[in-house]
Amino acid sequence: MNTIARTALFAALALAGTLPAHAEQDPPVTIDTHVDIPFNYMREPRFDVGKPTPLLVDLGKMERGGLNAAFFVVWVPQHKLDAAGYAKAVEQAEQKYEAIGRMLMMYPDRIRLATTPEQLLANRKAGLLSATIEIENGYSLGHDIHRLDAAYDRGARSIGLAHVGNNDLCTSSLPDKDLHEPAMNSAGDTGMSDFGRAVVKRANQLGMLVDVSHSSDACVREALRLSTAPIYASHSGARAVLDHPRNLPDDLLRAIAAKGGVIDAVAYKEFLKNDPGREAAEKKLQDAIAKQLGDKEYDSDKDDYLPAMDKGMAEIQKKYPLASLDEYMDQIQHMVKVAGIDHVGIASDFDGGGGITGWANAGETRNVTAALRKRGFSDADIAKLWGGNLLRVWGEVERHARH
Repeated sequence: MNTIARTALFAALALAGTLPAHAEQDPPVTIDTHVDIPFNYMREPRFDVGKPTPLLVDLGKMERGGLNAAFFVVWVPQHKLDAAGYAKAVEQAEQKYEAIGRMLMMYPDRIRLATTPEQLLANRKAGLLSATIEIENGYSLGHDIHRLDAAYDRGARSIGLAHVGNNDLCTSSLPDKDLHEPAMNSAGDTGMSDFGRAVVKRANQLGMLVDVSHSSDACVREALRLSTAPIYASHSGARAVLDHPRNLPDDLLRAIAAKGGVIDAVAYKEFLKNDPGREAAEKKLQDAIAKQLGDKEYDSDKDDYLPAMDKGMAEIQKKYPLASLDEYMDQIQHMVKVAGIDHVGIASDFDGGGGITGWANAGETRNVTAALRKRGFSDADIAKLWGGNLLRVWGEVERHARH
């Protein structure tokens, strides 16, 4: 048996809790399935992640916090469903593919691409971090199914069907009110389109994870019906704990688990804690910064890391504290109770709005492990939550594509 195969076997046995007592068991593999990057990632010195940065995830923070791997996100905002909108989305996605490639090219002695579970485990065994590429918002395919194959060739292993606002694949959990898009679960919520169905089918054939975070309930149900492989939610919560459209209802948590999938609980403030005061204060601060800069509206890519923003957010934090690790644990415990310990994972949504008190950046990753242990999760449970469940589902999706 070669080294990679042996590593994968022992990791799988350890994650399943069946490793023989006499064998050595490594610490759990820690995988964050949703980390955003700005459009000027690796282009500006302040976003060179091989050095200290204002980002919540850079290589130093991953190393210090014990975060082995991250799914780096190729996200684009939603534009019009026309030729100009598709062209812009394709162009914006290209910037992020290129940025991730630049990070991997510049720091091969610290981080490597992982396009299979075995590669991720081998990287960890070699003392390297892993980067996996995730598409958030299938709109960036430019309504061309061939671009899914091209994304796979570039290393993408997860396709997120939607984001905020309805796209050409399916309806969103957060439709665009300004465009008068119908509310989720209303009569006008049409769920998945023919193009969305084609994307799910092709993802199954390629061995790509189908990601239903941000999708409407109707779209999630259709993905469950159409996909011939397990599906997953890369960064979602439980609606029964906090009633937010981005969180999934218990029946869908159970349905994803029944299909063999995994739901990665996300440490995102608004999905863990209802705090209208903080939301209003953040909006006021953003508007003030945009006005100060002479911009029509706040630009998160440009403005999130300004000193004025840091100072303002520190003041807001004093008055309206972020959700805590305890509140995050409440979500995880509920999701495990409903879906089962084999079907829940962990995600931060760092640099996309994620971050809570106690897990404010990748450097604090070990705090999550400590909080899980405090809540009574065993080492075997923690190994499953931190990466074992995701690796199992990813492997099953790959095997399904091969057969």
